[in-house]
Amino acid sequence: MHNSGGFVYSPVKFFLTFLFVVFCGGLRAQEITYDNVYVDYDSAMEYKNLRIIPIRPKNGFGDKAPHVISLSQAVKKGIAVISERGTASTENVHFLRINNHSDQTIYVSSGEIFSGGRQDRIIAQDTLLKPNGSDQYVSAMCVEELRWSEKEKKFSYQNFANPALRKVLDQSKNQVLIWREISKQLNDNKIPNKSSAYLARIADKQMMQLNDDYYNYFKSKFKSADSSIVGFVCMTGGRVVGSDIYASTDLFFNQLDPLLKGYCDQAVYMGKPLTITREEEKLYMDKLLSDKISQEKFIKENGKIFRQHGQVIHINSF
Repeated sequence: MHNSGGFVYSPVKFFLTFLFVVFCGGLRAQEITYDNVYVDYDSAMEYKNLRIIPIRPKNGFGDKAPHVISLSQAVKKGIAVISERGTASTENVHFLRINNHSDQTIYVSSGEIFSGGRQDRIIAQDTLLKPNGSDQYVSAMCVEELRWSEKEKKFSYQNFANPALRKVLDQSKNQVLIWREISKQLNDNKIPNKSSAYLARIADKQMMQLNDDYYNYFKSKFKSADSSIVGFVCMTGGRVVGSDIYASTDLFFNQLDPLLKGYCDQAVYMGKPLTITREEEKLYMDKLLSDKISQEKFIKENGKIFRQHGQVIHINSF
């Protein structure tokens, strides 16, 4: 220890301070605010009733983000196996069993839908599944009110729900309110169904063709764009319907296809001609991205932030 001019040098204190600065600096670097991302209004994409504006990284944002694979990709590659937790509806309806038999961490996001099982489900909570080869249980809700089969069907991945249903899910975690939102969407759009299933919409070939038209347009736009995108914000009518922003470009593009399907569904079934102004778009994004304090306040009422060990993995707003 050395004393010079009243300052006492302590190697231990210096080292701890150094660790604190480095660690906290890393956390700040992972916050998704204007410090690290920007909204690329000049690259806005628009088709019929839907506008999508990319969100891009700056200052090397995402370079040190934890590497994870999306659930959709894990299912596609066969490294995640989804099944029912058990047979008793009262005990197991709000869980799904997922086995991650790989060497990669899988990111599971609320709003992702699976058909099959004993009834269709929607993932209710963001989580990371470690590559431990063991069964892990994920919170889920029912999106098919009038079916509970004695025999379990094979689960099939069905993309993200539209933002309207995701909003009810994330804000309430209430099964009755989720069923009520699904019933409203089915009735408003005169979608025939026998089991009050959100996925009854996929039986309507005409509406699914419209969804595909939207999807194919935006998919081609993203394909021709550069890869420096970490998220987007979407508008229809006179309002923002949602945004999804990720910790890295890799995770964003992992999630892009199933996300687009959900937003396109919103445009097809609930979309209106675009009237929102650039000023209104910027006002919304300022509330979301200006700084951490205003972001936390805005997200409390309008979305969610998923963090792991202090690092932001995903921000979703409505």
